[in-house]
This record gives sequence, structure tokens and C-alpha cells, in this order.
Amino acid sequence: MFGNGVVGILSETTNKWERRAPLTPSHCARLLHGGRGKTGVSRIILQPSTKRIHHDALYEDVGCEISEDLSGCGLILGIKQPKLEMILPDRAYAFFSHTHKAQKENMPLLDKILAERASLFDYELIVEDTGKRLLAFGSFAGRAGMIDFLRGLGLWYLNHGYSTPFLSLGSSYMYSSLAAAKAAVISVGEEIATMGLPMGICPLVFVFSGCGNVSHGAQEIFKLLPHSFVDPTKLPKLHEMARDLTQSKHPSKRIFQVYGCVTTSQDMVEHSNPSKPFNKADYYAHPEQYKPAFHEKIAPYASVIVNCMYWERRFPRLLTTKQIQDLMGNGCPLVGICDITCDVGGSIEFINQTTSIDSPFFRYEPSNDSYHYDLEGEGVVCSAVDILPTEFAKEASQHFGDILSHFTGSLASFRNLEELPSHLKRACIAHYGGLTQLYEYIPRMRKSDLHDPSIVLSNSSANGRKYTVLVSLSGHLFDKFLINEALDIIEAAGGSFHLVKCQVGQITSALSYSELEVGAEDKAVLDKIVDSLTSLANSSNSLGSQDKENNISLKVGVFQETIMDEKCDAKVLILGAGRVCRPAAKLLGSIGSMPPNKWLKSSITADFEEQNCVQVIVGSLYLKDAEKYRLLKVFQMQKQFSLTLQITSLFLVASH
Repeated sequence: MFGNGVVGILSETTNKWERRAPLTPSHCARLLHGGRGKTGVSRIILQPSTKRIHHDALYEDVGCEISEDLSGCGLILGIKQPKLEMILPDRAYAFFSHTHKAQKENMPLLDKILAERASLFDYELIVEDTGKRLLAFGSFAGRAGMIDFLRGLGLWYLNHGYSTPFLSLGSSYMYSSLAAAKAAVISVGEEIATMGLPMGICPLVFVFSGCGNVSHGAQEIFKLLPHSFVDPTKLPKLHEMARDLTQSKHPSKRIFQVYGCVTTSQDMVEHSNPSKPFNKADYYAHPEQYKPAFHEKIAPYASVIVNCMYWERRFPRLLTTKQIQDLMGNGCPLVGICDITCDVGGSIEFINQTTSIDSPFFRYEPSNDSYHYDLEGEGVVCSAVDILPTEFAKEASQHFGDILSHFTGSLASFRNLEELPSHLKRACIAHYGGLTQLYEYIPRMRKSDLHDPSIVLSNSSANGRKYTVLVSLSGHLFDKFLINEALDIIEAAGGSFHLVKCQVGQITSALSYSELEVGAEDKAVLDKIVDSLTSLANSSNSLGSQDKENNISLKVGVFQETIMDEKCDAKVLILGAGRVCRPAAKLLGSIGSMPPNKWLKSSITADFEEQNCVQVIVGSLYLKDAEKYRLLKVFQMQKQFSLTLQITSLFLVASH
């Protein structure tokens, strides 16, 4: 079926609000009437949908066919992941699959693709040679999220005794177009410019975190209001000026603009060593050396935090629950959180849920750590809608199809993967029942048994190898396929690896982080592996600022030797590293090094006589306590105390 020139378009089934389409009627018309010889497309068949932003009849008018049956299609397009039963054999599929980082929840979909010998192209992976994504909806999420929150702000202030121009705004989906929504915001801005805002809610400061597409989209809407942007360092002065106005002889004075402040990572953290300045590259490579500062430098002066940045658990949070409780207790003017990232329990810790388009707000009350679904009480109003771009389904579909339509012909007519241009070939995860070369790391990731990518695993060391070292890699490991090169280096040299920790960036601009426990039987082999990984990192970094996206940060831990006899089959885990542990560890470790007749008679069995050694693992909540047992040379011990700490934690949780 590959390459027959027939394109199918799926009906979206993941969410009732999903109204976007990968191609609009105008895109289909161009593809159909341009001639297959030029466009590569001979027919387009759409599954019927009564909620798609463009009606079926509009597609029929330009020559498309409407049918539930897509079995005649060689290429099938969608937006979100389809149901498993929609995957047909020997077809090419393109949609946002969220599988290339071995995301556990989507592995059944990938398995189905492979089982049906289908091809999978992921829109997220269609990038320029520079790494810039060609297909994305981020700016529409920012626009819709900002408009929705301005509406919520009007409701919030009304419930707290203030009438504001924001009250006249509707949610984004309530407008027939993005232009109509912008016109409504402009109208609100005109009222602010002429009538002003109550002094009691001013200065109204919107703090934007991040400066990517999402942030740009949100700022685009914000700029339709009368505004001034303030440098993060000037926020205290702005706050002080407002306080002086409030205490003046004319406290009823109104303010005729709003304020914006764009913050980046240098405004959010500072180095733990006061003598060291912030360095972005160093921060991404070693976030553990930095401490949060947003709650001290920015949040005390914010009215609204518009969260647009991607966050990983290895970085300090933007705002913790404790920090917001302290801030609000000290009279912080914060009234709302517009979390466009929808990162539950993420950079803003107390955002514990996503919200829906039809119910976008909840109220968090820091004083008693409680959540409510009205806007009448104290606290902050929060929004975290997880499907924002579809609120502007018409414009988002047009924007998306403008780009996708240029690739559709190639995807519909190819029979051999090598025929495709490089940016499409790189985006192919699976083909004819197998993973393509760039994505051969996925089974390796799955074999690591990584159930929660944010925690340290408690599995054993790198396949029982005698010498091990912990290697940390940071960079665009997956979207730039650098992880492949690293794993190939390890395996080609005869080493093995165990994935200890993995945190994958979910957007192109975000870095990924992996910790690998690399093992080898010979220290020279391990040295060679480390040298090769270092060369990989150095070569990527030597490309300079023009190709920063390919840079890798490498950190190598201390070499450890695990002295293990081949006959050492018994393993004993001791929980706790206190005074009781020492004699127990010595006793267990001395098996095989002392005559059996010195053991208690009750312990002398044939099994013990045949046993040459016992591997003793000491687990403690306190690493330093466990590490001191490395000095006991008389017994065999695995030197991975940081991993056994996790085992201890699991035991403790199970005991409650």
C-alpha cells in the first residue's frame, strides 16, 4: 500500500474538544488539482466527523471522499494518536505519537505499528537541519491560554469586589476566529487606556516564564493591551512606586496600563556558590549546583505568573508549595497562575491537576493547602488547560497544513525510505515492522525497566561487570539522536550499560538528561569507553555556537571495582548502616574466608560449605553511613550505595 498516492485523514477521537485537522479543504484542493505527477496525491479520503472545524461537505466540494473505510489509503494522517484498532497493516501513518523517547504509556501504540508492519512518521521529529521544528502548535497554545486567563481574571476580580474591563472577554473558543478574539482584547485595552484600572489591583504585573513559541504567543495577546515591559531587576522599584501612590493623598487614582516582565533561567536560579555567576550551559549541565531564586527575586512582585517554560525534575521548581504559602502570608500581590505548560506537580508544585476548556479554573488556597472550584474565596486562581491550540482550531489547522501539505506528496508516493528528503527520513520511527536506525535505542530504553523517568532505579549494577562508572549525559540526546552514538560506543567496546536515571525533554527546546552505569570486565576497556564518550562530547561542543543544539555535557563519576567471585551467588541486603550493621556485615562477608568450623553449628550446612562468598549490600537512608562499609575489605560488596538507598526507601514505604 505504500506509495499509492491515496491519502486518508482520521477522525480525532482522543478529546471532545479536538477539532483540528492536519489538512484543510484548501490544502486538499491544491493537492488534488495540482495533478498526481506534481503533488504525488491522487485521492484524499476523510473519515466523517461532525466536530472537525471544517465540515465534511467542504472537503467533498474540492474533490475529497468521505468514508469510514481508509483501507485503500497508503498514507493516513491525524493530529493525536489514533485508537489501536485504527492501525492498518502496511500503511504509512503521520501524527504526534509521543513514542520516540520510549514513553511508556504509548508503547502499546508503537508495538501495534510494528506488528502491522506499518510506517510511523512523527510530526514532532520533522525538523530542519538546524534542529528547528517545522510542525508545532506552541504559539496557538500561548494565545488561547492568555485570552482564557484574562477572562478568568475578570471573574476573579468581580468576586473580590472589582469591576474590570476583563469581565467582557470570553474564552478563546467562543470567538469565530483568532482575529475576532484579538479584536475583543483590543477593545478591553481601549477601555483600560481610557477608564483605567482600580488602584487597588495595581500595578497589574504579568510575569512570563520562558521565551519560546508559547511565551511569544502569550505575549502577542498581552501586547494588545496598553502596556510597558519591565526588566526583572526593576520590579522592586515598580512595586515601591505603586505603594507610594496607594498611600498618597489621592488613593482613588487609576492606572491606565498593565506591566509585563519576561523571565529566563538566569532570573529563576542562582549558583549555590555566591562567588560564581549564573552560566546557562553550566546550569543545564549541573542544575544541582544551583538554588531557586524566583520566589525571592520575581514572585513577590507578580500579579499573574504566565508559565510558558518546560521543566524537568532535575531543575529547581519555579515555585514550590512552601514558597507560595510563605509569599501569600507576607502579603504577596499574586492573584493568579496561568500554567500553559500544564505540567502537573511540575515547575509550579501546587498545580496538581489539568483543567478543561469548559471548566478552566480552580482556586488554590495556600493558607490551608486546599483546592476549590469557585472563585469567591481567598488564594490564587489557577488554569492549566491541556489542549489549548484547538480553541483556535481553524487558524491552527491552516498554519499546520500550510507546512504539512508540502510534505504530503512525498509521504504519499514514497516506496523506499531512501527516496524521502532527509527531514522526513529522520522523522520515520518505524518502517516495515522494524525501528529505523535512528530509533534503535528505544528497545534499550524499554529494557531498562524505567517505570518512572524521574526517579533513580533500584536495579543491580551494569550486568554484574567488575568495573563500573556512573556517566551523566545532558543535551538533546533523543531529538538529536546523540543517545544512539553514546550507546553504540559502549556496546562496540564490549561494555554494558544500565539506565539509572532518565529525564526526557518533551519539547524541542528542552534538554534531556540520562545517567548510565557503564560496566566492563577490564578497567582498560572502561577507560576506553569513557575516553570515547569524552571525545563525543568534545566533538559536539567544538562545533561552536552555531550548533549549540548538538552539544553534550558529560560528567563521569568515580570508578568502582566490584570484587565478585564467580561462585558468589548469595546476596544479602542489610537495611540500616548503624552499629548493628557492622558485626552482621563482617560475619556475612567472612563466609568463604574463614573455616566453617568457626561458624555456629546451627549455620553449618552443605550449602554453606560449598558457598565461597556472600555479596553484602548495605542500604541506608544516609549515604555517608553506608559508604563507610566500603572500608571492610573482608567481604564482597557491591559499590552502588546510591542505588540501594532507593531499595531501602521502597521497603520503608511498603511497611506503612
